Order: sequence, then structure tokens, then C-alpha cells
Amino acid sequence: MTEQELLSLVVRAADDKKAENIIVLNMKGISLVADYFVICHGNSEKQVQAIAREIKEKAEEHHIPVKRIEGFHEAKWVLVDLGDIVVHVFDKEERSYYNLERLWGDAPLEDVASVLQQ
Repeated sequence: MTEQELLSLVVRAADDKKAENIIVLNMKGISLVADYFVICHGNSEKQVQAIAREIKEKAEEHHIPVKRIEGFHEAKWVLVDLGDIVVHVFDKEERSYYNLERLWGDAPLEDVASVLQQ
């Protein structure tokens, strides 16, 4: 599976669980951690967990190793590490507080609509 196909899989999995304000930051040349950050939020603990679980399950269905998941039980900020793609699933308030979009403001945004259409 290519990086773009995995990115599409992740974005669609989040969208399937009604994640809100999904954005994709292209971190190539900016961060050594990952090539892409996917950032989204849910409106409740259960929704945040459902989004993270769906991403994990879809990755595993396609034999993509999930390196780690952090914060799942607290469901305020769940990090799903897929290697080149790191997914940040926030509770709405936590997302506003940490504002990763501003922190990594120099990262170009990928067009999520085109990713969803792939």
C-alpha cells in the first residue's frame, strides 16, 4: 500500500466515524517523526475512541502495523502511530487547547476532499 493510499484509508476511516474538521498536514521536510499528521476531533469520549478504533482496525485489515496507540482510555488526545502517518484524534476542547494546526503552521495542508475521493 502506498503512502497516499494509507492516507486515504485513514481519512476515510475517521470520516466514517463522523470525525470533525479533518485536516492533513504534510510534514515532509518539517518533522522527522512522520511524513503526515492527520488531525481531527470527536465530540465525546466514545466518539474519540470509536474514531481511533476504526483507524486501527482498518490499518490492521490491510496488514499495516500500528506501532502504538496512546491516550485511548482517557480519550482526550489519542495518538495512532502508523509510521509515516501519525493520527491525532482529539476531544474538541483539547484540540482547541493544543492547536497543532497553529503549532505546525508552516506545514502545507493536503486537500482532504480529494483524499476522500480516492
